[in-house]
Formats: sequence, structure tokens, C-alpha cells
Amino acid sequence: MLQKHFAMTLAPWTLLKPGFIRFLVSGGINTALTYGIFLLLLMAYSYIASFTAAYVAGIFFAYMMNRFFVFNHHQGLKSILWLPLVYVLQYALSTIILWCWVEKLGLTVRLAPLAAIAITLPVTYFFSKLLFQHVDRS
Repeated sequence: MLQKHFAMTLAPWTLLKPGFIRFLVSGGINTALTYGIFLLLLMAYSYIASFTAAYVAGIFFAYMMNRFFVFNHHQGLKSILWLPLVYVLQYALSTIILWCWVEKLGLTVRLAPLAAIAITLPVTYFFSKLLFQHVDRS
């Protein structure tokens, strides 16, 4: 069942659905917000500390956007409890990507968070959709 849902979530026609468009819009706003925080903090802190602080701020914003704008629904306590775990998974993947980008590939620190977002976007959408979409139990 989960495999079928994953295939449907990432199917090409999914990109044309309003839910995915709203996810991209809210993600774009969240990216701009957290990237700005990251750049400001980068002036005083390491890239990992700056990314972590910006990321935590982004989790709160993402919950509000997913709950009220993207999916306009939630699954009660399940959404509240599991969403941070989705973002912990994304954070772990993103941190590995950041580290590889900066330390292994020697690329600029300023672009590393954007690369991480682009790479982890499908995973985040899939799990967010599982947590927020309306499930008809009738």
C-alpha cells in the first residue's frame, strides 16, 4: 500500500495537482525565510549551527503552511507528532548533503542549503502528504 502511495505521489501528473503546486509555493516561501535566517546567522556562526537554527524555524513555518494552506487539513495528533520526525529525517539527509557539498566537493557554503532542499524535496512532500491529506474512513 505504501509503495503504491509513493508511486502515485511522485508520478509525473502529481506535479500538475493543486496540492503539489501549493506545496511548492509554501516551500518557496519557507526556503526564502529560512535561507535568509541561514545567511544572517552565517555571519556569526558555523554553517552547521546556522543551518540548524534556520531549519528549526522552518519546521514551525512548514507545519502552519501545510496545515492551513497546502493540505488545509490535518490528522490531529498524528500530524503534530509525526511532522517533526519527517523534518528530522530531512534534516539528517540535508546535513549529509551540506557536509558533502562543502567538505568533499569544496563548493560554496552559501549554495549548500539550496542543493539540499532540491535533493530532499520529494521525500518531504511524500511524508507531508501522508500526514496532512484527508483520509476518508467511511
